[in-house]
Amino acid sequence: MSKSDLYQSVTDRIIAALQAGTPPWVCPWAPGPGLAAPANLGSGRPYRGINVLLLNLQAATRGYALNRWLTYRQALALGAQVRRGEEGTPVVFFKMLEVEGAATSCVDDDAGIDRKVVPLLRAFTVFNAAQIEGLPGELLPKPAAPDWSPLAAAEEVLRQSGALIHHGGVQAYYSPVKDLIWLPEPARFTCAEDYYRVALHELTHWSSHAARCNRPLQGRQHIEAYAFEELVAEMGSAFLCGHCGLPASLQHASYVDHWLQALRNDRRLIFTAAALAQKASDYLLAGLVQPEAEMALPAPEVA
Repeated sequence: MSKSDLYQSVTDRIIAALQAGTPPWVCPWAPGPGLAAPANLGSGRPYRGINVLLLNLQAATRGYALNRWLTYRQALALGAQVRRGEEGTPVVFFKMLEVEGAATSCVDDDAGIDRKVVPLLRAFTVFNAAQIEGLPGELLPKPAAPDWSPLAAAEEVLRQSGALIHHGGVQAYYSPVKDLIWLPEPARFTCAEDYYRVALHELTHWSSHAARCNRPLQGRQHIEAYAFEELVAEMGSAFLCGHCGLPASLQHASYVDHWLQALRNDRRLIFTAAALAQKASDYLLAGLVQPEAEMALPAPEVA
């Protein structure tokens, strides 16, 4: 599949999910701390960015109990075997690479080297743990500790961020001018989970500040600025919910039509938004999780 076709194939899957009312960044169950987010079963490394969307979507569609995945060769290396007839799930390795000697380039004044940044996109196929026989029992996730609480985990994310959070009124929003988050009083929410889902959404907006992730509010060719930022915040807060083991939910359904129109006109938009959401999540979880390799996929030779 060509790079252009791969962009389009991924975008088409996202569009279909949104049209069906199942945003692919939302994982509606919370099996335990860190288990809602998709990860490689062998290494434990979480998948990132666009792959979170693709694997969450497949797990929800197929009803997989564990969001844990392996390539065919990784399964073999563990002494396991993908069941005959099982269909794998495509995931991608997406990265911006700096290359030298291009005509449309920027110049490194110190070294006198012409450089440009180009996208690197590769496809891989993974299989869910439920599609694999003979997996070592020690690799399968253990039940959560009785004293684990997704609400405590969410509170810790808010606390360690250092964000100023004021309570009052009936609206939830981040004020860039005052650089603070406004939330209704916790008692106004129907449950504690709803409070933290909204808080993590606004915290993702908070990460956009120039002193943090430096994600300026600006429009793009096929989508206006607020709609794009909401798309990033939807995914970023869902990534945070996945870390906490808190079921995520769609916060701003009113923007779905804007997202669909933009995605139909720009096959790279979802990749850009997912990368920015991952950057926000990484920033907000720094110090709470161990640093991971940039790519939670196997090396090409074991794909």
